[in-house]
Amino acid sequence: MFNSQLPSMSELPTTRQLVGSTLLALGGAAAILVAFVMPSEYGIDPTGIGRVLGLTEMGEIKAQLAEEAAADQAADDGSIASPAQPAQPAAVRSDRMEVTLAPGEAAEIKLSAAKGASATFDWAVTGGQVNYDTHGDPVVKRKGFYHGYGKGKASTGEKGTLVAAFDGTHGWYWRNRSDGAVTVVLRTTGSYTSIKRVV
Repeated sequence: MFNSQLPSMSELPTTRQLVGSTLLALGGAAAILVAFVMPSEYGIDPTGIGRVLGLTEMGEIKAQLAEEAAADQAADDGSIASPAQPAQPAAVRSDRMEVTLAPGEAAEIKLSAAKGASATFDWAVTGGQVNYDTHGDPVVKRKGFYHGYGKGKASTGEKGTLVAAFDGTHGWYWRNRSDGAVTVVLRTTGSYTSIKRVV
């Protein structure tokens, strides 16, 4: 029934060989722990190998995320949940903003709006042309996230309606690609809560 034979005593490793192999395995595990696991998991890099391999940055990010999660949990535990209130629509408002850009300079204006809120806009450039990018950022930013509403090059102005795809900030980024200074005038009307220059 059993096809394999038991090894003889001479084929088995000695106690000394077993202890040596165990110590070698423990040494290898300790080296892996110190050189790779500690930098990548905890941001601790006693050897410097983790920084060279980029593992320390990963560990620092994990530690930061863990701290933020703990802080969020503590904030959630300390707050008393109130019944959900229906969101009140923002009052309709109108704004005019003006920025002057030197050659190569950039500016960004964003409005805060709830999902579905709309704002009509009209911006015009005097003195040259700009490259622009109309985009939005959610309240909770995710790495690598991008939501664009439109972009263009060598423009002297645009107009239209921006409808917020999510709760957050939505707006316009301009860069002066002309040889001289330009002025961008932005006019907006809609149900957003605030507007400000962020760059």
